[in-house]
Amino acid sequence: MNVSSDIRPAAAVRLLAISGSLRRASHSTAVLRHMATLLPADAQQRLFTLEEIPPYDGDVDGPQPPAAVAELKDAIAQADGLVICSPEYNYGMPGVLKNAIDWASRPAFASPLKGKPALVITASPGALGGVRAQAQIRDALAATLARPLSRPHVAVPLIASRFQDGQLSDATTLEMLQAALADLLAEIRLLAAARG
Repeated sequence: MNVSSDIRPAAAVRLLAISGSLRRASHSTAVLRHMATLLPADAQQRLFTLEEIPPYDGDVDGPQPPAAVAELKDAIAQADGLVICSPEYNYGMPGVLKNAIDWASRPAFASPLKGKPALVITASPGALGGVRAQAQIRDALAATLARPLSRPHVAVPLIASRFQDGQLSDATTLEMLQAALADLLAEIRLLAAARG
């Protein structure tokens, strides 16, 4: 099963975390796991991994997509907001993440991504923190009618140096992630209040 509960068994705000990396020791996935510990008591996060999502194929897209795709779409639909953390590959977003967005974007203009607040984070061993990938991810989400947060980008450079003994320990990075999470939760609550 792709979806796993990170912490907090019940909560008012449900976040779905998606990593753009399939690596077992992925820094992006580690950042998402740590972010679950930063959440307030009235929020929870679930992590969805992408290794079972097949390449997008319009011939099998439809009311009964592949099981892993149906699971992804359902997880997005059940979430109040998304947290995406990704590395940058060759000046862009990883193909596995773009592929997942393409599947989740269907049906056009009525997908589970429509109207979904999304916090985009990039983490890279390079000095720029994956900002080029961040721009691509934000553009792809906007094309699906999702709502990437309008806020300063969260791009973590030199990512390996931000961890100590396997734990995210850099104070500046932690403050940046905490502020970004607060913005995402505020956006989700604002939208919920507007819907009445």
